[in-house]
Amino acid sequence: MANWYDPFLQTLEDAQDLADLQTASEQLRDLLNIDHVVYHWVSASGEQYGCGTYDPNWVRHYLEQDYLRVDPVILGCYQRFHPADWKRLDWSSKAARAFMKDAIKHGLGNQGYSIPIRGPKGQFALFTVNHSSDDAFWTTFTENHRRSLILVAYAFNQKALEFEGSADRGPQKGLSPREIDAMTLLAVGYSRAQAATALSISEHTLRVYIESARFKLGAMNTTHAVARAMSQGFIVV
Repeated sequence: MANWYDPFLQTLEDAQDLADLQTASEQLRDLLNIDHVVYHWVSASGEQYGCGTYDPNWVRHYLEQDYLRVDPVILGCYQRFHPADWKRLDWSSKAARAFMKDAIKHGLGNQGYSIPIRGPKGQFALFTVNHSSDDAFWTTFTENHRRSLILVAYAFNQKALEFEGSADRGPQKGLSPREIDAMTLLAVGYSRAQAATALSISEHTLRVYIESARFKLGAMNTTHAVARAMSQGFIVV
């Protein structure tokens, strides 16, 4: 795991309100030395919350132009369950290309990596890192930080849901941050060996986290534990 992950996770754990998430997004941008970090979620009822480092003028312009209809990132990620590199989305239409040209003019980078998140009661969220660079740099960046970014995206989402007072997100006894990390990686398809490597721990330590989570969730086995963690809102994939 990259050196920045554990300290930053603690920053999220210490967040007291939505304003702290805004500050955290700015800190993460500086830690990663990239242009932008953005988190945005929409509840089933249409209520929205966003934090991030995009210029407020761009956010206002985006809404005025109704870019939600043509934005390939939104359109592509809403249909996906896995992270998406912007280069692999569909930018073939004239409207999509014009949108990107306008976004760059307003300070966005040409590269992006977005993580779609689906939570309880129809919530949809998107966590994005954005930067101006060539393809080689961005490929290396995403390969180096992909696992950490996935976990941080879920941590942002968990905090936002907590602050919004979402009910029925799990049993009274919650999972620890490391237990959530372990369950999340297993849920997105990592083997135990891969998950242990991603978290920079031994497989034995990983097994301790998994068994502890399984006990708290009242699950019969690991697969059952992952399913319960997802259904109760501890992890969202």
